[in-house]
Parts: sequence; C-alpha cells; structure tokens
Amino acid sequence: MSALRWGQGKGGAAGSALFGMPLSFDHFVLPRQLRRPVRVLARLCGGEYEAPRFAAAILSAALIASSSAYGAYVGGYGDSIVQGVTARTGFAVDQIKVIGNRQTSEIDVLDRIGLDGWTSLIGFDAEAARERIGTLPWVEGAAVRKIYPHTLEVRIDEREPFALWQQGNDLSVIERSGEVIAPFSGGKQALLPLIIGTGAPAQAPGFLEKIKRYPELAARVKGYIRVGERRWDLRLENGITIKLPEDDEDQAIAELVKLDHDNGILARDIVGVDMRLADRLVLELSPEAATQREASLNEKPKSLTKRKAGTKI
Repeated sequence: MSALRWGQGKGGAAGSALFGMPLSFDHFVLPRQLRRPVRVLARLCGGEYEAPRFAAAILSAALIASSSAYGAYVGGYGDSIVQGVTARTGFAVDQIKVIGNRQTSEIDVLDRIGLDGWTSLIGFDAEAARERIGTLPWVEGAAVRKIYPHTLEVRIDEREPFALWQQGNDLSVIERSGEVIAPFSGGKQALLPLIIGTGAPAQAPGFLEKIKRYPELAARVKGYIRVGERRWDLRLENGITIKLPEDDEDQAIAELVKLDHDNGILARDIVGVDMRLADRLVLELSPEAATQREASLNEKPKSLTKRKAGTKI
C-alpha cells in the first residue's frame, strides 16, 4: 500500500513535497489515473529527474500553439486553418468531374461549388455545395462526392423540357407540369413545341397528345395558341390559322384532317379556317385570292352583257 498512500514513503509524514506543499495525507489514496503523474511531478520537484534541454522552449511553443488554436476556434477561423494545412499537404482539390449536365454550364456548376486555389478536400462541405448547385435553373437534383486525395465528382439530374411558352414578349422553357425552367436561350430548345397565351401550359400536354395522333397535321403546326383560356388556334407553317371550337375539338380536328386529305384545303390560297360554328366551315381567303375572286365575279356579268348586245344587233 506504500505506492497508493501519501505520507508512507521513506520520509514519513514530512518526506515528500510538491511546490513546497507536503504530500502527506494519512489514509488518503489517489485515484489510479493520477498516481503516475503525481509520482513523476514529485520526483521532478525532488531533483531525481533532470529536465531535458530546451524543455522550456518546447513548453512555451506548445503553450503558444494551443493558445493560437483556441483563439482560432473561438474566432471562427478553425476551418480555414484546417483547409490551409491539409491543402498544402496533398489534399487540395485540383480536379472536378461534372456528369449528367446537358443544359447546365460547367462554369455555373464550378461557381456554385465555390473553390479557391487552396480548397482542401478534407474540410470541403459537400452537402452545402450540393444545395448551392441545386439552385441552378435546370438542375432537378445533384450529388457531390469526394474522391481522395484531390477530386470532386458532381452528378446532375436535369429537368425535362416540354415546350416553349410565349406570354407577351417573354419566351420561356417549361416542363410538362407547366413550371418555368429558364428563359429561352436558343439552340436545340428551338425544336420544342411553341405554345402561346395565358393558361396554355396547364392545357397543353393533353391537347398536344391529341394533335400527335395526326402526324401529318402535327408536322405542319408552328404554334399552339390558347384563346381566352377557353379554346385553341393552330398556326401552321404556311401562315394559315385554324380556329378550333371550344367544345368537341377532337371531332373538329378529325374533320379538318379528312377535309385536307380529300380536298387539300390547307394547301389552298387561304389565311384561315374557322371551325367554331357547328353547322358550317368558313374559309378566309388571302388578300390576293379575294381580289382574284372579286375580279372573276365582276367579269362574268360583263361577258353576258356583250352577248346580249351582239344578239340584238
């Protein structure tokens, strides 16, 4: 028990002291984890141990380093220190792989990642970067993965474009749900169907499916115009506007296709086909065709007058 109790060593009750204070307390046993450190301190103070060279300098450096680390932690600079140290020891991000982007620019992705010249892969917050990338217009979902020692991999799932929506002077790319993705920027987006007017995005998916049942007609449609949020007009590539009725548009589309197949009305010199009336079909002639028709109608009475005059002679 001599190793466990203070005051029972060689010097008796007054044999040991630490910094001038006696270490003799009868019937007191130190906890196990403190016994070795106390023995070392007691022997060091009693002259049994000699401090190594530069011990004071080492202790001072350790004190300064620990104080600096604590100050950096309290001041919020801990992450910056970790970033700087680990980046200079071989973990600086120097390669980024962006996968799955078709409409999203890699420059925009890099901007959201927020790297500088000494960003460390160890301290890099991949989740925060994923959330920032998710704010890009075309991005539906993203994943950011660290590949040690110095690579970031970014996988992007993009939103699916459905059509171009024109409202006034604004032209936007929209999803099938009608949600706006981004302003129209050209390129392959120009091949998307064009829908026009207020309320068009909500009704367009079902209506376009009806038109797709007639490929020959669908191939000639340049724009789908929603009128008064009640009915549709079709604008063809040759400039003809087809005014569909508010009700029974399926039947009207089928009749239009049949008339064109039998009589070729969509290839005539007309500017419009009005199908809004249930009992008739109205064709609107172009100005040139209207002038020619009027001229032909005016010529017929003159010829009859000449014949009558000749007979009388």
